[in-house]
Amino acid sequence: MASAIAGRTSRIGSPSLRRLFRRSEAARSYALMSPSIAVLVFALMAPVALLLLYSLWTQNGLQLDTTATLAQYEAVFSRAFYRNLFLRSVAISSVVTLVTVALAYPMAYFVAFRVTNAKFVWLLLLTIPFWTSYLLRVFAWKVILGFDGVINSALISLGLISQPLEFLLYNPTAVVVTLAHAYAAFAILPIYVSLEKIDRSLLEAAADLGDGPLRRFLRVTFRSRFPVCSGQRCSSSCPPPAIM
Repeated sequence: MASAIAGRTSRIGSPSLRRLFRRSEAARSYALMSPSIAVLVFALMAPVALLLLYSLWTQNGLQLDTTATLAQYEAVFSRAFYRNLFLRSVAISSVVTLVTVALAYPMAYFVAFRVTNAKFVWLLLLTIPFWTSYLLRVFAWKVILGFDGVINSALISLGLISQPLEFLLYNPTAVVVTLAHAYAAFAILPIYVSLEKIDRSLLEAAADLGDGPLRRFLRVTFRSRFPVCSGQRCSSSCPPPAIM
């Protein structure tokens, strides 16, 4: 397909542009990616830019004053309520990120290194959360953790508690659990792709040199995506520092 694009561009455009496409593989690659890049720009970057622009404007009733001002930001950062809310959001999002990665990495590692047959089935199962709406997944946790939810109902039926546990819902812990589950698949698949690219011969070499399972994991698997090549241009063929 890249050659087809290069052939088409050789018949159109300026001579310098044609030479660029003939000589540069990166230019042909960006040409192939241009539809996806356009979608990302207009679907993701444009709304963020528009939101930033609106944050510099003010609204008086139904009238929008387009004079650029930082009054909105001054109001946010000058009030302790907004500052505390912002810091709390950053703290919860950081915990969600750590919990998501901590849950996703073992699953991705298991599929990449331990599953030999029916790996496609495992990957298909990992994508099941994408088949349902995000709101439905969040609401499902409300049903599970609610006062009349699955956990409280089961504990009351077993006679372990007499009243529903109120700390299960409407607190930061419930937010972390819900968001970690919602974004787990987004973390598992990229980590799996990265682990799948690891050269298995590096693990065999580490074992031959006397490394145990934990040492092989820390020196090869965990660090293999960050190759360091001293004295030469780093490339995908460079061995990780653990084996050097």
